[in-house]
Amino acid sequence: MSDIIEKFGSGSVIQHGKENNRVYLMKIHHDDFPGILDYCDSLTQQHGYTKLFCKVPSWAAPTLIARGFDVEAEVPRFYNGVDTAFFCAKYSDVKRKTTVPEEYLVQLTDILKKGAVQGFNVSSVPPREVHILEKEHAEQISEVYKQVFDSYPFPIFDPNYICETMDDGVVYFGIFEDNKLVAVSSAEVDYKGLNAEMTDFATLPEYRGQKLAVVLLSHMEEHMKLLNIPTVFTIARLQAPAITITFLRHAYTYSGTLINNTHIGGSIESMNVLYKELKV
Repeated sequence: MSDIIEKFGSGSVIQHGKENNRVYLMKIHHDDFPGILDYCDSLTQQHGYTKLFCKVPSWAAPTLIARGFDVEAEVPRFYNGVDTAFFCAKYSDVKRKTTVPEEYLVQLTDILKKGAVQGFNVSSVPPREVHILEKEHAEQISEVYKQVFDSYPFPIFDPNYICETMDDGVVYFGIFEDNKLVAVSSAEVDYKGLNAEMTDFATLPEYRGQKLAVVLLSHMEEHMKLLNIPTVFTIARLQAPAITITFLRHAYTYSGTLINNTHIGGSIESMNVLYKELKV
């Protein structure tokens, strides 16, 4: 069962549940602060969650740090092209905070140190036609996700959920082969905050190796420019370095790793945060 997404107070949004075993403060409204932190703490204690994770603007970060949160990543000019977003975490289980497979951290260090972008030109990838997907494609989108992911932190296996996200401003992109959807991604656009999360990349196994994620991301960036969205970011799996490399090749900046943060691919994994400022 997917985690619950609920609204709080004047416009804050929280996700929580046993699948990710956490509370995630996704969006915070100034009028709800700091009371919403008390509510998130009570949810964590009530359900025995092992992580409280918050994405907040700079004005909220000092209070979180004073309450024992760690800053795990940040994205400059996230809100309205001006204010920084801080990704903060507090753990009620020390094992969740400290147990990360070292080989993946060493691998990430090597990728960042050696430069994954050296000798790679994004424009050298053969072009493919990329489509903006509509509600009529929702079932195909969910089928691709079912074949690629063993689990996911949001109910993307449900076509109805895909349609709901489209109503909320999520833009889906797809590549077809003989009328079959073979690769998909999405941009969760915050039109008010002027940022977008580039996410939900999935390519059917038999079509991998064609750098379709590179093609999708290039097209997504151009579409975000048309929407006048200056800041884009992603949260990519530490244990699946290929997508992190894809973003580095597109000149994204790595800004931190969210420790044991997200239930994806069948278990709770750590996630890398990368961001880019577009010229709009």
